[in-house]
Order: sequence, then structure tokens, then C-alpha cells
Amino acid sequence: MPSRPQSLYSGWRRAVALVCAGAVAGSAIVAPAQAQNQLPALGDSVSADFEVGFERKIGDEIMREIRRDPDYIDDPLLFDYMQSIWQPLVTAARKHGEISAESSQRFAWEAFLVRDRSVNAFALPGGFVGIHLGLIAMTSSADELASVLAHELSHVTQRHIARGIVNSKRQSLLSAAAMIVGLLAASRSNRGDAANAVITGGQAASIQGQLNFSRDMEREADRIGFSLLTSAGFSSSGMAAMFEKLDQGSRLNDSGGFPYLRSHPLTTERIGAARARLGTADVAAPVGQLEHVLAQARARVLMDTRVQALQRLQTSDQDAVPLRRNDRQAISDALSAAISSAFASTLLRDWPRADAALAQAARLLRAAGAEQGGRAEANLTMLVAESRLERGDAAAAAAALAALPAAHASRRPVVLLAARIAMLGNAADPALRQQAGRLQTWVADHPQDATAWLVLSQVWSRLDFPLRSMRAEAEGRYAIGDLTGAIDRLRAGQTLARAGGPVDFIDASVIDARLRTIEAERRLEMLEREQQRRGG
Repeated sequence: MPSRPQSLYSGWRRAVALVCAGAVAGSAIVAPAQAQNQLPALGDSVSADFEVGFERKIGDEIMREIRRDPDYIDDPLLFDYMQSIWQPLVTAARKHGEISAESSQRFAWEAFLVRDRSVNAFALPGGFVGIHLGLIAMTSSADELASVLAHELSHVTQRHIARGIVNSKRQSLLSAAAMIVGLLAASRSNRGDAANAVITGGQAASIQGQLNFSRDMEREADRIGFSLLTSAGFSSSGMAAMFEKLDQGSRLNDSGGFPYLRSHPLTTERIGAARARLGTADVAAPVGQLEHVLAQARARVLMDTRVQALQRLQTSDQDAVPLRRNDRQAISDALSAAISSAFASTLLRDWPRADAALAQAARLLRAAGAEQGGRAEANLTMLVAESRLERGDAAAAAAALAALPAAHASRRPVVLLAARIAMLGNAADPALRQQAGRLQTWVADHPQDATAWLVLSQVWSRLDFPLRSMRAEAEGRYAIGDLTGAIDRLRAGQTLARAGGPVDFIDASVIDARLRTIEAERRLEMLEREQQRRGG
């Protein structure tokens, strides 16, 4: 049965995920020199005081820990949906000049998902932005979700995070990262001795000031975020609607379910300003409403995979309000309930319930007027294929996936799902070798995709190419920042190659070359750490 990890971001890793943005954002704001907005930015000296490369290294240090946590989640369908919102916002930021040439190259500009019920999103140093599944589950549209991502992206582009660390610029990388972690751990603890364990002496006096965003910072992130939101093609009403929803939700639920509001205080002034901006912006139609409903339902299931929670969602479609003709909201609610039931039933391996809910979801999509061959319909088709795959029916899963229009063939969830389906078949089937080629092309274009590397490793192993499998697994570990794990797998490949047998010379040479490169990188990293310790 599906089970839930014992804790969410236990210890300081949970603290990083919950309030990192608030902890590292200090007391001033900066905008890159070429930003095209006309309002002045605060704290323009940050670029000179705090290098972009140093900020990225701090972010990488924190991300290494987050990626190892069981609640760091890479669900291909949800990640694909999040990317469909995130990438247009990043593109808009580049177009507006909010992203400098240096930060464009050095920052990660990476959004990722966290398995957590609470409503939260957060920015990290170096261009990383995390989104809790609880945030996706509570939003009603892509526009609302995009407004939060645009706001967080603006914290990064304006280098608000760097301003929080700039006063400690003489500290080493490790000391700066430890300070962030200490502040976060103290902020999440109700015990005074926990704070004293991580912060000592005069540092304690400055904690509270660094845990809160300033009003100026929030205003700037709202203003620039709104501009990015509309420029990326999302509805201008998304930000005001999201603020109002957060305000109402926090009033109804004060049990800690909205940690976003602790690091991003929501004032009547901010809500009023968001409403006022609606009068100056072009009105755009809501974006991808039905696709958002499917993502919302999937997030609702994945954010709590305990059996009891899945069983509740499994019966959610039975509570749906009877539909009325042209009642789009009722159809959306019923669709969300059907998708939740289908996915929860699949995880519980209740196949009759899963099939019934999937059929109901297909009827509701048609009733809602879903675009034939569009993303919403394609995502439902992938859920059908996924359900067939989970019951071991490779033929039915492949048939479902084959029904997708060619326009979706290159999407990441399709590529990964097709490979998983092919692995259930005969290793001699040409389809498996074809999927290996597709995945090899994908990772060549996306070398930081750890999940794709690991699936490729499994495919090569199934095809009996052990060296290629070991190399792909090593690249997957390297992508998450586990240099030691990558080196171990490459050395195992070297040992296998030297033992003789049917080994491809090119594969062995690639492993040798990658091992030298990664070992050199680790030596440099260890040298830098030692220098930082001595200098700190």
C-alpha cells in the first residue's frame, strides 16, 4: 500500500522549504541595472557586495539537501504543468530586462515541487523556487498559481535574497549557508534552546529582522510580478484573486496551513494595490482552466499518500453536486473529484473504481468542451496509460499512449512514461531500444534531468548494456549534486570494463572521461571548502 514518509522536511530541511524566502530576504531591494521598469530600485550596491556566483553556490548547497529529502517530488505530469507556467514567466522576465546577463547564465532559474499539504512557495539563493503541492491544490486557475510564481521570481530577479546575506559577505560559503539554515531552524522552533543551538552571541539579536520581508520588498515583488504575469499571457485578475483567496483562507484556518503568509505578510494595502492594477491592465481570458483542474486534483492526491487520505479522495466523486447544463464550475468540481478518485484508486490498486472514475472524467471533459487533442485531454490519456501500467498491462498502456496526437510526443511525461511501458515488454522488442534512443536524446538536451537519467539507466540495464546503465545512473546522481555517488558508479563501471568480457570501448572511454571530470570537480570543491573553513 502507498505510504507517507514519517516526516515532511524533518529538521532544518523542513525549515528551508517553509520559510527560506523570508529568512534570507533582508532589509533592502535591488534591481539589475538594465531593468526597464521606471520606478527606482533600492539597494543597488548589492551586485558589487554579493557576487552572483557566490549566491548560486549557496543555493546549490541547500538544494543538495532538499533533493535528498523524500518530500522533494518529481511527478512528471505535475512538473510538466508547473513548467508550462514557470517558463513563460522566466521568458517575460528576460524580455523585460529583469534578468541580467550575468544572472541569466549563472542562476539556475529552476522551479521544483515539494510534497507538503500547506499553502506555500519560496525562493532560494541562486534562482531556485519551490512550490508546495498544497498551493497547487488550493488555487482555482493557472492564473492564480502563476501570480505566486511571478511574485517569487521577482524576489529572485531583484536579488532580494542577496540583500539578506550581504551584511555577512565576509563569511565563507559554508558559514553563510549555515547561517541561513540556522535562522530557518530557529524560526520553525517553539523552543528557545533550539534557537540558541544554532545562533549564538550577537547574531541572535538580528534573527527576527531577517525573518520577515520588508514592506518595500513585498511591494516591489508585487509590482514586477504583476508585470511579468500579464506579459507572460496570464490573466491580470490572477494576483488579486490569489491575494483574496489567501486572506479568506487564513481567516478561516489559523492552524498553520498558510505558512506563505508568515514570510509574505498580506496587508490590505497589497490587496488594494492588486485590485487597482486591474484597471490599468489588458484583460486576458483565463489560461488552461481544464488542465489546471487536472493538475489540482493530482496535487491533492500526491500531497498526502497515506491510505486513509487516499480512501477519502477515492470516494470524493460520489459527493459531487448533480450537474446542470452549462454550469462550468460544477463541471470543473466534478472533474476534479473524478480525477482525484481515479488517481487515488490507481495508487490503492482498486482497478474497477479507477476505470469507472477515468470514464467519468472523460465524459466530463467532453461536457466542459475540452479542446480535442489539447493538453487537458492528453493529460487524462496519460493518466489512463499510467493506470494500465501500474496493473502491469503493458499492451493497454501502450495503446492508450499511442492515441496521443503527435504534438505531445516530445513532452517529458510522455517520453518517461513510454520508456517505463517499454520496459515491461520483451527486451528483444525493438520498441525498448527505440525508447533508449529517445531518452538519450532527451538527456543530451536536458543534462540536469536526474529522473530521466535514472530511467535511462534502467532501460540500458534491461537491454543488457551494463556500462551505459552505470554511466546513466552516475549522471543521475551527479544531477542532484551527489558527486560521491556519481564517482562510485563510474568507478564500478571502470572495474567492470577492466574485468574483460563484451564491453564497448567507446562506453568505457566515456566512463573514464566523466570520472576524471567529476573527480576534478570534487577535488576543487573540497579545496574551496577547506579554504572557506580557514578563512571563516
